[in-house]
Amino acid sequence: MQCYICAKAGRQTEAVGICIVCGMGLCMEHAIREDLDIWEGGYPLPMKKGAKKLPRILCPECHEALA
Repeated sequence: MQCYICAKAGRQTEAVGICIVCGMGLCMEHAIREDLDIWEGGYPLPMKKGAKKLPRILCPECHEALA
């Protein structure tokens, strides 16, 4: 699979990840990794941040839209 953004620019770059929102293939240059907090606790409260985080990969467009 090739990076979609690079392919639009006329370059061939191997994709290393996929955006979890839109499904676009991404190379290392265009992949944005963010770690999300995991919240734990009973319903409805109390809630607390968990010890671990959940990684996610986004394309630049989806990252900007979610920011």
